[in-house]
This record gives sequence, C-alpha cells and structure tokens, in this order.
Amino acid sequence: EAALDLIGAEGIHALSVAAIAERVGIVPSALYRHYRGKDDVLEAVLDLLDKRLTENVALARRETPDALGRLKSLMTRHLRMLAENRAIPYVVFSDGIYTGRPERKARVYGIIRRYLGEVQKIVRQGRRERQIRRDIEPQSASVMFMGTIMPAAVLSALSGGEFDVIAHAENAWPAFERAIAAEKEA
Repeated sequence: EAALDLIGAEGIHALSVAAIAERVGIVPSALYRHYRGKDDVLEAVLDLLDKRLTENVALARRETPDALGRLKSLMTRHLRMLAENRAIPYVVFSDGIYTGRPERKARVYGIIRRYLGEVQKIVRQGRRERQIRRDIEPQSASVMFMGTIMPAAVLSALSGGEFDVIAHAENAWPAFERAIAAEKEA
C-alpha cells in the first residue's frame, strides 16, 4: 500500500525501501526484514494488483447473477480501484519496472490476461443466457471493456485525479452495454 501511495504521489523513480520505510514510519532495516529491496517491493505490488483484480471479479459475481450486471459492477469496481490507486497505470505502463526484467513484464501481461479471461467468461455466460449478442467475440469484448477503463485511468493519473473516473464509468457504461447487449425479446 505504501509503495503504491509513493508511486502515485512521486512516480516510479521515487520508489525505494528507504522512502517506503519513511512513509510508514519505520526504519529501513525493519522493511529489509520483509523485502530484500526495490524488486521485492515491486513484486509485492504486483501481488496486490493481482489480488485486487481477482477480488473485484469475485465481488461482481456475488453481487448479481446476470452477465451485464456483473460487467457493470466490475467496471465500476475497477475504476474505483484505479481512482483510489492512481499509481496502478504507472506500474502497468512504466518501462522503469520492466527494464532488464522481462519476467516482470511477462508477469504483468499474465495478470492482465487472467483478468481479461474472467471478463471473457462473463461475456460467454451472457451469450448463453442471451443477454449479450451471439456475434460478440468474448476476447474482443474483454479488450473493449479494458479499453473503456485504462484510458480513464491514465487521464486520472496524468491530471492528478482531476479526471473523474467514477463519472466516466457512469457515462461509458451505457455505450458499452448498447454495443454488446442482445436485443430484448418482445
């Protein structure tokens, strides 16, 4: 959490064990008992990101049984998570965390692929239940879903939070829903 806060406030370049320790009010040696250095901290940040995405999917599934409702809930949860953690786009898109670390880049790609896979499952469910048009390809729909979210996260990060991602979700959802929803039977 402190690492995400630090990255969000000062950028990825400011991340260090000493800066994190200062942020949480402990001496760096105490943090070194848990993390060998900046790379271990970044791995823990990725663990946290993966965990939060997985939790958001599980919460959306528990919240409503229908696919469109789940996608709407997931979009709102995802954007809320990004509003609360403006550092996430920096972590996902920063060359600074990947330089010399192709395994970390592969790990981030894997986290995103798993998340898109969960969105695809919801889309498939919606197709089976005739809520989502049958001509909608689940993979394309999942990328469109992320395409509704990530630019808003980037704009929020670049604007220091001035771009309202929650208002964006409320405005973007109806357009996304119209693009994928099956016509209601008379």
